[in-house]
Amino acid sequence: MKNQIQSLEEKLRIAMLNSDVNELDELLSQKLLFTDHLGHLVTKDEDLESHKNKVFSFESIELSESKIITLESSSVVSTKANIKGFYNGFEANGEFRFTRVWSNESGAWQVIAGHSSLIQ
Repeated sequence: MKNQIQSLEEKLRIAMLNSDVNELDELLSQKLLFTDHLGHLVTKDEDLESHKNKVFSFESIELSESKIITLESSSVVSTKANIKGFYNGFEANGEFRFTRVWSNESGAWQVIAGHSSLIQ
């Protein structure tokens, strides 16, 4: 199962990098609760809307130090991300730590929860 989650993490990284709303729609649960590095709670619809409107524009997302815990119908991922890009037209580069919970509720793996922290 770890290999499957690693593959899904890569699909998610590429979808974020390309603002691929269709792929993100498949990978994110409708129940998504994501807390960003500023403490704001973001839903799936809000995340997809941000990508549609090009609020985010990523030049690169490099992942490292990934750790995965697998359970019966869920997995927890912790990964470090070096991100280069723009947010609302302003340069937004930095190192972040992401925690994501992948759930397999309906036969498809999706991110149901997540959190990001800025590494300083």
